[in-house]
Amino acid sequence: MLYFLNGDSNSKQSPNENYGRELQELYTAGKGPNSHYTEDDVKAAALVLTGHTVSPITFTYFFDAGKHHSGNKEFSAFYGNRIITGYSGAAGANELDELLDMILAQEEVSKFICRKIYRYFIYYKIDDDVEQTIITPMAQIFRQNNFDIVPVLSALFKSKHFFDLTYSSACIIKSPLDFTIGLCSEFNVTMPDAADSEATYAVWQSIENEAAEMQQQLGAIPEVAGWYAYYQEPAFHELWINTSTYTRRNIFTDRMIADGITNSNHTIAIDAIAFASGLANPGNPNLLIDQSVEVLLRYPLSASAKEFIKRSILLSGQMQDYYWTGAWNAYIANPADPSAKATILSRLKSLYKYIMNLPEYHLC
Repeated sequence: MLYFLNGDSNSKQSPNENYGRELQELYTAGKGPNSHYTEDDVKAAALVLTGHTVSPITFTYFFDAGKHHSGNKEFSAFYGNRIITGYSGAAGANELDELLDMILAQEEVSKFICRKIYRYFIYYKIDDDVEQTIITPMAQIFRQNNFDIVPVLSALFKSKHFFDLTYSSACIIKSPLDFTIGLCSEFNVTMPDAADSEATYAVWQSIENEAAEMQQQLGAIPEVAGWYAYYQEPAFHELWINTSTYTRRNIFTDRMIADGITNSNHTIAIDAIAFASGLANPGNPNLLIDQSVEVLLRYPLSASAKEFIKRSILLSGQMQDYYWTGAWNAYIANPADPSAKATILSRLKSLYKYIMNLPEYHLC
């Protein structure tokens, strides 16, 4: 981050404000109505950070006392008009601890970070009620535990609010990584033996490439603020979907349920029969659809939608449930029969292709 924000070139001779600005604007105080740090605070923070640099040879951090501004740094009323005393030599590095302690002492910092947590795990809209009843208590827990994030997450995940489906179910569009990795998890896609590093890497690369096609390349964050969907108001998570990415998502699911994705002779694919077999009663078309939807979708389908899926896909236009039940039982009685297997496999693939192509599948 120091290198990314030009902090490595920040010196007393030529102060660079990038790190000092983003430290406050993006990572701690934020830009909300209750965040009142000033431009002079940015400049003062930049002076504190002078001398913290990166070796151009080893790309490791070190403190260059010769580049550090040793004068006092004065901050605004937002920070209680705090003055950080300047130090020379190696002691200059200690000013950073004072800077961070000063920033974290502001109540708004804990609230800003907790809002980020809330938007990631719950919902992107934070109204006055959520601010007062959820964000403020979370921030208090954060401060009381010396900014340890674990107690905050524990309190949130155990709260009644977290389990309130009004807020936390089918409210956010999955990120590309959630979408691709989540599919593999939901369908229990078989992965290579971890001891086979070549195959494992090839599979990981396949998933990474697919997510990149959906505009989330692992390790290639587009902005210093992060992925747009996590901070760009007012759209937030809606930014994951556009005419290109929606098409790429459907292409990915279609390939996974068809023949799979291959890289360097290593293939990953959805085993539709194995997935269905893991459900409670796959021979009953109604229960098969109910349980598949329960696993794969966060938003329930209507009875009419399920009936349409059953008749058009599992029953191939027939009216009686035994049409599917008989086909399933025939396969179970003789799994080696290619005709029996082909009959249920084609219908199961069509079923899961249809479900994954639904808009609801993109929600988490």
